[in-house]
Amino acid sequence: MSRKVVLPVLLSLLLSAHAWARDNAPAWIEVRSPHFSVVTDAGDKQGRHIADQFERMRWVFQTLFPRANVDPASPIIVIAVKNQRGLQALEPEAYRAKGQVNLAGLFQRTNDKNFILVRLDAQEEHPFAAVYHEYTHLALGIDGMPLWLNEGLAEFFQNTDIRDKDVLLGQVSPDNVAYLLQHRLIPLPVLFQVDANSPYYHEEEKGSVFYAESWALTHYLEFTDYNQHTNRIGAYLHLVQQQVDPITAAEQTFGDLKKLQATLQDYIARPRDMRYFHMNSAGAPIDPNTLAVTPLTTPQADAIRADFLAYSGRSDDARTLLDAVLKADPNNAQAHETMGYVEFRTGHRMEAKKWYAQAIALDPKSCLAQYYFGWLSLVDGATGPDVEASLRKAIDLNPRFAPAYDSLASLYGRRHEKLDEAHMLNLQAVQLQPGNVNYRLDTANILMEMEHYDESLQVLRAAAAIARTPLEIDVVQRVIRQVQQQEAEMEAEKRRQEAQTAVVAQATGPGQAADSEANMARALPQHPTETPHGQMHVVRGVIRGVTCSYPSVIQLRVENQTKKVSLYNNNYYKVDYSAANFTPKGDVHPCEDLEGAKAEVEYFRTADKTMDGQIVGIMMIK
Repeated sequence: MSRKVVLPVLLSLLLSAHAWARDNAPAWIEVRSPHFSVVTDAGDKQGRHIADQFERMRWVFQTLFPRANVDPASPIIVIAVKNQRGLQALEPEAYRAKGQVNLAGLFQRTNDKNFILVRLDAQEEHPFAAVYHEYTHLALGIDGMPLWLNEGLAEFFQNTDIRDKDVLLGQVSPDNVAYLLQHRLIPLPVLFQVDANSPYYHEEEKGSVFYAESWALTHYLEFTDYNQHTNRIGAYLHLVQQQVDPITAAEQTFGDLKKLQATLQDYIARPRDMRYFHMNSAGAPIDPNTLAVTPLTTPQADAIRADFLAYSGRSDDARTLLDAVLKADPNNAQAHETMGYVEFRTGHRMEAKKWYAQAIALDPKSCLAQYYFGWLSLVDGATGPDVEASLRKAIDLNPRFAPAYDSLASLYGRRHEKLDEAHMLNLQAVQLQPGNVNYRLDTANILMEMEHYDESLQVLRAAAAIARTPLEIDVVQRVIRQVQQQEAEMEAEKRRQEAQTAVVAQATGPGQAADSEANMARALPQHPTETPHGQMHVVRGVIRGVTCSYPSVIQLRVENQTKKVSLYNNNYYKVDYSAANFTPKGDVHPCEDLEGAKAEVEYFRTADKTMDGQIVGIMMIK
């Protein structure tokens, strides 16, 4: 009898335990405010409070810095986790190793999305310090800003109290002061050169000194500038953005660095003399009724978490989570879109394109799915109407998304059509992201295609002024030399044509006109010049039989084991030359460099049936 009783009791206990575990699993919600999406496992009340705090912080930055990037083109997604365990499940690999900085929050910014990851159980004097810290990175993130100033400003604004009717900004951080009083300061010349790869940015002990000292120096400079009515921080940042060495820039704006180090040490030793700013926020337009709360299913929440993992470089972990999401919810559009990004990041372009196509079928209003499908198609050589439609749809869905404008301009450049519209699209991309060197290079390429060489050089010189990395500087300079050479060749060709015309005119007299006209006819191109149209074809092989004739006609054959394809172009300056897996030693001279070269040649068929087609592009292969 006891066995009959014990078994049901045991089964009941097991079922109760299972129900308890299910009911106590993290329940995720999404709180949408006018400018943010907060995804959290901390409950409705906390989620609303976080969204409210972000909206209030946005108002503070918009008020203090009217030109700040408070509303970026890419969406702002805040993932707020209850505890350290939830954060560690998502944080980038660089922070997961033993001895790395213990994060309270993280800002992840790409062209596509802005993620803010915050941990809600961090023991801070200011409960939303991590929230304010990460939003500062978003709102005040400036291309080329040195890391110490970037983190110093975030530390400065994280010590903020936002109340119903007032805001206290830049309060003293007792933890930073205490830490700096117990540890040796980083020499300022070293501090000014710390970058994202430095141990001062990742290792726990060094990183703690770096953050604390960056805060102290920023705090000192902010209040010194305020009291003395100067703008040394702005002057320093301007010099750094002009490619001035960070130490030289600091010496020019802050003075003797040894004296500054001593002054900073003294400033840290007198925390009671430190001040803070006060703002009246009674007029802040924050309406709690604008907050919309939506419960999330486990697959929905996991798809968002997987998206963060993918964008933070943890592709394998993202793929594992996405597999589970798609098994539970095969029609999850977010999971399809993120899987496309994972495949793209791992170099599988065709697979990525398939996932993005499926994401579009599930959600045609996904700007990123539309953009990546169009862009990946363009990279793979497709120029059809479906590519144009996806890129235009991406622009319609997010008119501030610069990559879509640039890609659509590139499509028209590849087609050799609508070049005026392509130029305007490029200008729009540059206006949306002025610091992007690639967009300026693409603008210069379109202008070259239009044979506006002077304008192209102006754009390239502007690109050179903002280029920061050695690679960017080298690429811009090489393109400048290419444009200058092409312009010189075109000018020389123009002079040759004028000289030949003059000779023909002098030779044309009684009895000679017919011969001169015949000579001129022989000099004209023997094949039609047509605007690229219809299906584009690609042939791979070895280039043979290269011949060039007046004025800029090129004919050649592409030979492989199965066929020989005869091709031409009446203006070899308009052929798109590139290299697939190597860097040419100099500019391509088609009449001298192509004979015997391995290449992929893109062409289209023309009305002339004596040739297989007109050349569009030649990609040389080693």
